Amino acid sequence: MIRLSILSLALTAATVSVYGRTINGTVLADTDSTAVAGATCRLMSENKVLSTALTDAAGSFVINTDVRTALTLEVSQTGYNTTEIIIEAGSKNISLGNVFLNEGTTLDEVTVTADRLTYAKGRIIIYPSAEEVKASSTSISLFQKLPLAGLDANPVNRTLSVDGGTPMILINGVPSTIEDLNALQPKDIAKIEYSRVTPARYADKGNTGFINITLKQRSDGGQIYTWGRSAVNTTFVDANIRGSYHQGPSQFTLSYNPSWRNYQDVYDNVTESYIGDNFRVNLEEHDRNPFNYIYHNINLKYDYSPNINTLFSATFRATPSSDKRRSIAHTFDSQTGEYDNDNLSSGKNFSPSLDLFFRRDFNARNTLELQVVGTLSSNDYRRTNQYIYPDGNTQNFIMDVDSRRRSLISEISYIHQFSDNTSLSGGYQNTISRSTNTYLTTDYKPVLTENNNYVYIRLGQQIGKVYFSAATGAKLFWINNDMNKRHFIRNLSNIYLSWNISSQWNMSAAFQYSPGIPSLSSLTDYPQQQSPYLISNGNPDLKVSDSFTYQLMPSFQYKKFNASLLMSYNNINNFVMTDVTYLGDRMFLSQSINAHRSWSTGGNLNMRLSGIAGFGINANFGLYHFETTDVLWTHTLTTFNASFSLWWNKGPFTISYWRKVPGKYLSGTYVGKDENGDALSFEYQPNKHWTVGLNWMYMFDSKGTRYPAWNYSIVNPSYRERYIKDNSNMIVISLSYTTDFGSIFRSARRSLNNSDNSSSLLKM
Repeated sequence: MIRLSILSLALTAATVSVYGRTINGTVLADTDSTAVAGATCRLMSENKVLSTALTDAAGSFVINTDVRTALTLEVSQTGYNTTEIIIEAGSKNISLGNVFLNEGTTLDEVTVTADRLTYAKGRIIIYPSAEEVKASSTSISLFQKLPLAGLDANPVNRTLSVDGGTPMILINGVPSTIEDLNALQPKDIAKIEYSRVTPARYADKGNTGFINITLKQRSDGGQIYTWGRSAVNTTFVDANIRGSYHQGPSQFTLSYNPSWRNYQDVYDNVTESYIGDNFRVNLEEHDRNPFNYIYHNINLKYDYSPNINTLFSATFRATPSSDKRRSIAHTFDSQTGEYDNDNLSSGKNFSPSLDLFFRRDFNARNTLELQVVGTLSSNDYRRTNQYIYPDGNTQNFIMDVDSRRRSLISEISYIHQFSDNTSLSGGYQNTISRSTNTYLTTDYKPVLTENNNYVYIRLGQQIGKVYFSAATGAKLFWINNDMNKRHFIRNLSNIYLSWNISSQWNMSAAFQYSPGIPSLSSLTDYPQQQSPYLISNGNPDLKVSDSFTYQLMPSFQYKKFNASLLMSYNNINNFVMTDVTYLGDRMFLSQSINAHRSWSTGGNLNMRLSGIAGFGINANFGLYHFETTDVLWTHTLTTFNASFSLWWNKGPFTISYWRKVPGKYLSGTYVGKDENGDALSFEYQPNKHWTVGLNWMYMFDSKGTRYPAWNYSIVNPSYRERYIKDNSNMIVISLSYTTDFGSIFRSARRSLNNSDNSSSLLKM
């Protein structure tokens, strides 16, 4: 028996030596390459833990396994983001070399809770839970589930907004677009930084709010991700196709995001008046306004990182698009009787750009970034408004223009960390452009140039549980608009204060001053007649508006419950609005002007409860009061808005419902209502590669998307009811597929990525 036991042990050892393999590596901190001792290394197969090891004082680990199929190595440590590495199938020993962990919860001013929500340097830091990721098939559906006050994630339009504005979105520190965010998978998101206050570095871009998404770090390999959706009862198509491959110091990424709409049942019912001295005309229109557009977003990117301290990136972008819109209307005119009008507009746009970026980390406390972006933009716009009268006469108003724009954006940024509690950063950005607009009906060909300079400096200081930051900048803007030259010099400043009272309570406050400098298109002095009574034009005499914003933001969290409240006050002097005046001889002029003052105050409450038997709810409620004032009038508005998301996940099945209760807004004499929307979704994930979805949007709503609006203008009062019936009771099918071969690395440590989205063309 003893001899048989010895023989059995010998055979077992021989089997291990033949079929076993060893996996080893060294775990280092991403910031300074120091060893991470005590990190947990778990070897997993289909979510089952096969073996576990801890790193030693030098950060080294060794794991043995008999399994020859593909495995996942999960490396985690308190204070760092978890990293997953795909181990390819085979029997050979594998040396992973250095595995870098990105710092997470070891930030200044941190409170860690069971809900994985953290406050750091005035920002909310969220680590999406496995439950939230499992119940989300897209990045937008993941954002619907997060406790981010003021954030609205719209699954119909696949957009994000913060307090009604467009947020500054960064992915791994790189300023990105909503298309870039939509191309991400929830499982690849490690953490999200969020703030309702736009950092000074991006204050010149006109964004509201800040979102920075950090992706999980991986090693060599690649990934393919495809997603698409289409309605069965109307032309509603969106897609994402993304492929990445990394080998050694290089990574290649190709992405394509098309979007197509072709709507025929779009309606406008309008009643309006034009009122002048001893003249008044009342109009009533009933229109059908079919439209279609197709949009392409193509990105080809190359990243080269020879070492952890250096990154070079080159990105080529192309965004060809085209659209066509028509208005077929019957008008009741109190002056001339009934007539028909047929308005047709179309546009083609192509804006290729090349983005070159370089970053150098001299050490753990000093970083330099440089970037240059060149863009060539062409925009061909065609519009004809035709009026057909009962006597057979017609009037045509043609507004055809070709626009060509060339621009170059350069930026330098430097960040210095004096200590763990004190940081100083500064930067300079310059945009130069030259635009030529050719008005085809008159051969008028103005040349428009701009030289936009923005320089800023920011100080951040941590004192115990209180974090304070102050920033100021200067914007120097030269515009040459044909024969009109303008020169603007303005300050941009903000102050932010955050107090981490306890593990449950946080209090933040912010002040921001930002000027509203007129754009090239709003200053264009070229009148164009678009109807029998109306001429439109820019205004070269527009002044700068001054905006002052004050915010107070308490928040509370306890176990699975989160609540946040925003109380705000905003005051704008010389605010810009659209105004209509009487020119005489039955003609009116529409253009932008500076009115006296506009202010608003209100609050927004966000509450979230999740992790209860797979159920979760996230709700936002807002109550705001608006007032606008000029010399001859004052208008006020009080409005309520809300949105909420419900979801339930069980195994491979997820059911969710989103609804938005739109609020109103006041701009001068104009009152509009936000877009309505709701969606009931069923999703099935049979495995880690496929997701099938079925969505019912605008449920029981016969008019689909609705856009009511009023104008209390003394000269041009109006009411408009617009709705897109194509969207009503829309059934949408979605399908996604993803696969990893090896794994991809995270091309992080970049925070410059400018793009030219400006236009010198005033479209009527």
